[in-house]
Parts: sequence; structure tokens; C-alpha cells
Amino acid sequence: MQTYVVGGAVRDALLGLPVKDHDHVVVGATPDEMVARGFRPVGKDFPVFLHPQTQEEYALARTERKTAPGYKGFVFHTSPDVTLEDDLIRRDLTINAIARAEDGTLTDPYGGQRDIEQRIFRHVSAAFAEDPVRILRVARFAARFADFRVAPETNALMRQMVEQGEVDALVPERVWQELSRGLMEQKPSRMLEVLRDCGALARILPELDALWGVPQPEKWHPEIDTGIHVLQVIDCAAQLERDLPTRFACLMHDLGKGATPSENWPAHHGHEGLGVKLVEQVSKRLKVPTECRDLAVMTAREHGNVGRALQLRANTIVTLFERCDAFRKPARFTQMLLATECDARGRIGPDASYADAPFPQLEHLERALAAARGVNAGEIAASCADNPQRIPERVHSARVKAVKLALNVPEEEEGE
Repeated sequence: MQTYVVGGAVRDALLGLPVKDHDHVVVGATPDEMVARGFRPVGKDFPVFLHPQTQEEYALARTERKTAPGYKGFVFHTSPDVTLEDDLIRRDLTINAIARAEDGTLTDPYGGQRDIEQRIFRHVSAAFAEDPVRILRVARFAARFADFRVAPETNALMRQMVEQGEVDALVPERVWQELSRGLMEQKPSRMLEVLRDCGALARILPELDALWGVPQPEKWHPEIDTGIHVLQVIDCAAQLERDLPTRFACLMHDLGKGATPSENWPAHHGHEGLGVKLVEQVSKRLKVPTECRDLAVMTAREHGNVGRALQLRANTIVTLFERCDAFRKPARFTQMLLATECDARGRIGPDASYADAPFPQLEHLERALAAARGVNAGEIAASCADNPQRIPERVHSARVKAVKLALNVPEEEEGE
């Protein structure tokens, strides 16, 4: 019986990165032998055991055979005669197919160290094509290791998998799991670029893929292409270390521009309303968590209004707060402002620092919200005890006056 550290722990150590978790492969052992040594079995599909002291995972060396479409259609085989090389060849990328023995010796039969040096994602074997999740994983790794590129032969294999419908067998939960993890990496745009290059984005997120080639007014968007703009916006969110709901809102905020009439381009009047329906559609299909969905819907609907915040009258601002439920959920409203900030800053080009672009709308609206929340709604309600129907109107009016004083802006729009 021999044990090896495999996968990400070996890869990250070779890259000089912190190692968080260790995965182990055990060669030459049976499940009964593992249990006899105090390991606790936890694997459902194949034998995986937890170490009695460290609680790290130890998996018996195994081979696998494809039996059905999708990523669940596999039969696994484990026995003491399965070699380390047999186990490593089933892994996705060469950089993840390196094993380290207890004495520190590396086993690298498929050139993983070479590909780490050359910064290349390369599939280990043709077995890569049997699991469509691997396309998502390569894209996620690209977001984490932004200076790596996908080997041409691996991209060709991924494109072939897309064309053969393997990606269509992915379940929504797994797509969201990989997508959300990729959004939280240092350069999320790389994930989208890899998915686009192999055609997978059009199958997984057609609403997003539709944005490439859609022009915007150069005066406001020097990058012109809406798809490129989205890449810059999510990278801005990553650079500013925003949370997952905010990053997802950034990803979804401009979906409506892919649905506006092409004869009106580069103008996109009404894209906010069109975007709401598309964000809801994506969120339902991928079973996006409610927190992420609601913020993305709000951002798609309101990012234009937030961008115009410095020109809005007090009444319009308070109405915006009411529409966004900002009095009950001020933290979510701030998240929406942060997503819109990334939208505004993600127009300056990838070579600049996104944090340098001004966005006074954020402080402007937060100051207004603080003033409006300072209104004592309970006191107003008590004064309307004889006519409770007037409470909403009176509270709204008091909040408008508070915002007017705080910002020194007119109460109402001209003509109201």
C-alpha cells in the first residue's frame, strides 16, 4: 500500500501558491484494508475514505468507463492492481495529473510540470471528452490562472464535445456551481473567453453570448462591443473584491442590449426592461440562488437610473428607493450601487486601474438613503390615526423633503 498527494495540492505547490487542501490516492489497497487501518468510508460512487486524524480524503486508485451521456454516466473500477499511472490518466489536465510520494518524489507521466512551466492547459487523454464538466473546470481554471492558455488540441476537443451535445447534458446545479466559483476568481473574464472559444457559452448562457457583436455608443463605451464591456465589468468587480451576488449582477446587467432592435443600434432604449426578463430566465434555468437572482434583476432594471442619479430630483430618488425596497433592505441596495459602479468603471480599458474611475453616484445615493431613512415613519403614522390611508403619502413626502435638504436638489421633476 502506497499513498500519494495528487491534483491541486501538487500543482499549487509547484506554482508557489498556498496549498489549502490535500487529496490523496492509495495504490495497492482494498476497502477492507483501509477500514482496518482506521479510515472512514464516505464515497458513494467509488471508495473514498477520511483519514482518522487529519480527516483528509484518500481515494483508492481507480479506472473509469463511460456508460451514458453527461457527467454521471460512469462506472468505476478499483482494485489493488490499478496503478498510479492508470489513475492519473483519467484526470482532466496534465497539470492536475502529477503525484507526490511520501518522500517528495514526483510522478509525472503526462508532462504536467512542462505545461506548468509553459502555462498551458492540456488534456491528459481522450477520456477528457467523456465528462462535460471538464469544459467548465478548464474555464474556471483560466479565471484562476489568468496567464495560462488552453492548448489548441484541447480547445478543439472541447469544441467537438459541444458540437456532439455533451454540454447539453449538464445539470443546472453543476453549471451554477462552476460558474459561481469562476466568478469569484481573480480574472472572471477569462472563464467567459474560454467558454466562448469552444462554443460552450452559447449553449450554457445564450443570453450572454448574444452580447458579442452588439455595438454601444462610443461616446459612453469606448470598447463599443457589449460583450467586451461585460468582460471589463466583471473583472472590475473582481479587482474591487465584490461578493458573489454583486459579481453575478455585473455579469447579467446588460443582457437586454442583446434583445433591442438591431436597426436602432448602437442605441439601446428600453434595454433595462428587456434585461429583467432575460435575467429571470437565466436564473430560473440555472437555479440561481434567490439572493443572486434578486440583486441581478434589480441591477438590470435600475442601473441606468443609478447612472443618472446626479440629475434626479428628490421625488424620483425616493421612488427609486421604494421600488428597490431600500428602506427594508439597505444593504442590498448598496450592493446594487456597487454593481453599477463596476458598470461605470468597466469602460476604461483593461490596462487601467478600475478603482481610479470616479463614481460619485454611489455616495450621492447613499447620502440620500440615509436622510430618507432618518424620517420617523412611526411618528407620521401616529399623526394619521384618524386617516390611515394618508400614511404612505405623508411618509413619502417627508422622505422627499429630507432628501431635498440632504442633497440640495429640487423635490420633483419639471412638469410634475
